[in-house]
This record gives sequence, C-alpha cells and structure tokens, in this order.
Amino acid sequence: MILLDPDLESDTAPRSTSATRVAVSASEKNLRLPSARTLARFLTQAQNTVRLRGQVTVLLTTDAAIRKLNHQFRHKDKPTDVLSFPAEGSFPAEGSMPGAAAEKIAGDLAISVPAALHQAIEQGHSLSTEIKILILHGLLHLTGHDHESDAGQMARRERQLRAKLGLPQGLIERAE
Repeated sequence: MILLDPDLESDTAPRSTSATRVAVSASEKNLRLPSARTLARFLTQAQNTVRLRGQVTVLLTTDAAIRKLNHQFRHKDKPTDVLSFPAEGSFPAEGSMPGAAAEKIAGDLAISVPAALHQAIEQGHSLSTEIKILILHGLLHLTGHDHESDAGQMARRERQLRAKLGLPQGLIERAE
C-alpha cells in the first residue's frame, strides 16, 4: 500500500541549485511523483522478487517528517532517504513458512520524496526510478539485511535484485 503525506506538495519543489534548474528544464516529466498505482505495482513485484511475505505500507513523505521519524526511532536528528520498520512477529525471511504470513504485516517504509528527488537529479534518472531503488533497499532491510554490519551480503543481494528488476546502481554502491 502506498500512502502520500498530505504535507508533501509544499516540500517537493526541486531545490534551486543550478544542476536542478538544468535537470528540471531538460526533463521535468521525469521528476514528477509517480502515481500510487505505479508504485503499488512495483512494490508487489519487488516484494515477490525479494520473497517478502505480508503487507508492506510505503509512506511517501517530507524531509521534516522523515527527520522526526529518524530522530524518534534511530536517535539521529537528521533527514534520510528511506527508513524501514519491520513488524514484530512477521515471517519476512526467504525461508519462512509458506502462506504463514500471507495475512501478516511485514513492515512499513518511509521515503523522503525531496531526498529522492535530489538523488534522482544527481544520478540522472527519474524520480520514479529513485523511489523504486529506495523501496527495494527498504524491503531488504525488512527481510533482516543490514549493510552497516553484514560484510557486504546486503550489497550483493541488492545488486542481484536490481538487475532482475531493471534498476540502476543502488544506494550502497553510491556510498562506496
């Protein structure tokens, strides 16, 4: 399920750097927020590819809202691009019991649309593509992966799944 923060409209205008102005004038259509239907289809496809069972809700929100969530749950007082909130008692892992979690909640994701827009411009692709990259990254966290402590397993898995889903370079690779 895709949810749109009602405060999003006032916070999604492209930042006024010269790179932003060039990118906006060259490809304004690519920087528009994709429809909830488009993202819901991708979410289903990505969940199946990741083998994550259960309902996932994705909140598309503002920098201010994600900063507040990041502070509240991770004790980091700064905005970020994506946050993952695994549900307690779900069976998200690949080896989980078939059908056992079909009615369960796998978890929630929160994505900062302004951060995604900035990253899309930096990477030279559409906002839709960037949000899909963030959804995939968040889904991997919901399955228990953690690139901050796993010696590269999440990066390898994300690379494989991005290839299957036709997505460009991911977050972990950009940071390296």
